[in-house]
Amino acid sequence: MPRGPRHKGGIDTNRKGKFDPNDENQVKHTKIGKVWDLYQERQPELAKVPFSARLNLERYLGLYDSLPFVWRMLKDIGSIRACWLYLGLYLAVQLALSLIPAVELWYSGQLLKIVGIAVEQRTVDKNLLISVALSRVACSIAELFLQHSNRIISQPLNARIKQYYTVHMFNVLARLDVPTFDDPLVQRQLEQAFPTSSRQSVIWRTVAGVVNMGSTTVMLVSQLSVLLNVLRDQQDGPLIAFLSFSHSFFLTGSSNRSLFTRVWAATTHNADFIKLSGLRKAAADSAHRKEIVAGGMWEYMYSEYQRCIHALGEDATEFFDAYEMFNQDRFPSFASIIRRPLHQLPQIVFTLRAVQYPASIPISLASLNLITSTATSFSHTLSRLFEQTGSISDNFTTIRKMYEAINLANRIPDGTVPYPENHQSLKMGMSIEFRNVSFKYPDSNSYALRNVSFKIARGQLCVILGQNGSGKSTVLKLIARLYDPSEGQILVDGQDLKTLRLADLRRAMAILFQDYTHFPLSIRENIALGDPGHSDDIDRVTQAATLGGASEFIERLEDGYDTYLDRPVRDHYSGLPEGTMDLFGRAVSFGKIRGMGEMKSNESTTLSGGQMQRIALSRTFMRSLLSESSVGLLLFDEPSASLDPTAEHDLFGRLQLLRGQKTMIFSSHRFGNLTRNADMILYMHDSVIVEEGSHEDLLKARGEYARIWNLQAQAFL
Repeated sequence: MPRGPRHKGGIDTNRKGKFDPNDENQVKHTKIGKVWDLYQERQPELAKVPFSARLNLERYLGLYDSLPFVWRMLKDIGSIRACWLYLGLYLAVQLALSLIPAVELWYSGQLLKIVGIAVEQRTVDKNLLISVALSRVACSIAELFLQHSNRIISQPLNARIKQYYTVHMFNVLARLDVPTFDDPLVQRQLEQAFPTSSRQSVIWRTVAGVVNMGSTTVMLVSQLSVLLNVLRDQQDGPLIAFLSFSHSFFLTGSSNRSLFTRVWAATTHNADFIKLSGLRKAAADSAHRKEIVAGGMWEYMYSEYQRCIHALGEDATEFFDAYEMFNQDRFPSFASIIRRPLHQLPQIVFTLRAVQYPASIPISLASLNLITSTATSFSHTLSRLFEQTGSISDNFTTIRKMYEAINLANRIPDGTVPYPENHQSLKMGMSIEFRNVSFKYPDSNSYALRNVSFKIARGQLCVILGQNGSGKSTVLKLIARLYDPSEGQILVDGQDLKTLRLADLRRAMAILFQDYTHFPLSIRENIALGDPGHSDDIDRVTQAATLGGASEFIERLEDGYDTYLDRPVRDHYSGLPEGTMDLFGRAVSFGKIRGMGEMKSNESTTLSGGQMQRIALSRTFMRSLLSESSVGLLLFDEPSASLDPTAEHDLFGRLQLLRGQKTMIFSSHRFGNLTRNADMILYMHDSVIVEEGSHEDLLKARGEYARIWNLQAQAFL
């Protein structure tokens, strides 16, 4: 199977050079108004080709780069059940449709002959005329049925292709690790590879585009052949036909001035435009509404928006609008100028012919009408052919990006060593050791951890304390291998963390992060995702919800465990606002329909922060119930941040019961009963561990831990 270009972090490493806006030899700079700077990569390979930019050759040559991926696409389509049968029928119908205009043109030629005979002999063959007329009608009806057949065949073909590739797309989106998925370049690559639309998949659009381009070519060739055959006995007919068609070939020269180069960039450093855009987004985003209203900010924002608009004038536009206006100011191209007289020449030749041979005016007039109508159709078809070629080039590029995304490698490499050797050992917990570990988050120059070393023995309870941003959560993320350390080594049961199989390692852990999430699924499924292998075990879900402190309020909800916190599918209503009058004066109300079936769950269910956190806790309990022996490490990042003191006390009691002899690590900024029972406390400040030991040891040391304990701990005893 052909392989695509190698990638590192989502960037094509086979490119010939780096796109450097400051390199005038490789990049062309264009200033568009006051705001935008456009940088386009020059193509030295095409510099010596006349009209290469205007003919958009680079876009068409880009088809070659994508051919290996298109071949892979065809093989994948061939593996889909019954696709070749549907595709064969689709090709046959498209071929028939492409030949109908030529057949209709041939019958028009027969009508032209009937006119010629009538002029010369003053007689009409009525049987031939009726036969030709009925044949023309039959062609129209056949075209209608073929178009309908085309739609019937294309729908299941598109659906099967779309379903096949939807699975691949979901696989890519689901399997990417955190540093890879969070990379903005990868995000942009995924957006380009898997564009959101649409009834039609890009694969089907490409297949249909190639077939349509082939059928369009057949249509053009067949029409030209028939027309020349019809006019070969007409005096000056071929000349008038040539002149009528000649202007069509200059369509490419007058095409819109798009961004021809495949590599280009547009940016702005205009402070007023940047501020204007920021003000517009802030005013439209509901997340900022409370502060705007409470802080009385709107008048300042409005005056600043007005100032920016006045300063920029007509240049206060987005890039593509500015580029379109920029192109409108350019002088017309040579091709668009020459098309004008070419369009008039057939009429001039016909007039000269009529003056020279007045008796031939009727037949010449009929010929001219046939030629001009065919030329008009030809021009539209030829223009559509060029558009289809460009569209196919874009689709081929998207297919290449899609297959490159499918092959996108995670940045956290998988280990090869199975873990653990003996699953029964997990009942006694897991040991964790950090050796001089330092870490920086991607695109950050500051350390989140600096030279951190500690060791947690099997079965110990460890509490990591510190202010927000001190590095507590980072320690847990490194243990779960969401990221790899920049320096140093992490050991699990004495083995290098990087050597262990990721699936085995994460199966042995139960984790709740501070920035927990809720999935757009039912509450039952949100909890069950803690252990997908037992998602159908209703009793287990209920037990996990009880341990997480969520069962009581869940059971009070109208739909209980089937409640959606944020229903992913919205119901649709009329555009008329509720309470207004319709055309016949009746009040519009959706109250009854909202109570029907699924529509009663249309709006999201509002829960408090503490209730949402209890659902997240229940998901963690789902994975680490007492009967479960496959989990040896429990990680909790600020598990009581949204809980009141009573709920927090109950939670810690359940966690102690859950723990058994397993290793448990907490991160928290609170001091209390949990820290007093900890086997080890790590106190962090500014990305380093400043104190380490048991509660009694740290109190005796009279350091920062003891000082904050005396200030805070009593409120949580």
